[in-house]
Amino acid sequence: MECVTLVGFAINFFKDLSARYPQFQLDFWLIFGFIGQAMFTMRFLVQWIASEKKKESVIPVSFWYFSLAGGLIVLAYAIHRMDPVFILAYLPGNFIYFRNLYFIYKKKATSKTLG
Repeated sequence: MECVTLVGFAINFFKDLSARYPQFQLDFWLIFGFIGQAMFTMRFLVQWIASEKKKESVIPVSFWYFSLAGGLIVLAYAIHRMDPVFILAYLPGNFIYFRNLYFIYKKKATSKTLG
């Protein structure tokens, strides 16, 4: 399925949902939150594909980027909604994702210096 088709499907889905349920308001923050959750979920797909290619369990660098991007977007959405459950759920994880990226790039910088 092409990306354009998928986006069109999503737009039509939300328009139909808004028409059926007037209390459901499609706004910027709702779309932003869904995008963040989709990015956060993509990390598992990326990890699964990388593991299948290597025939062993691996965590590619892109896993941490999707984790951080999705986590930050959902955290921003949670803060906007003033939802303490989601704020507490996503806040600590973002530090871990950032820290893992730091370790990855620190190791690469060290190996370049030594090599």
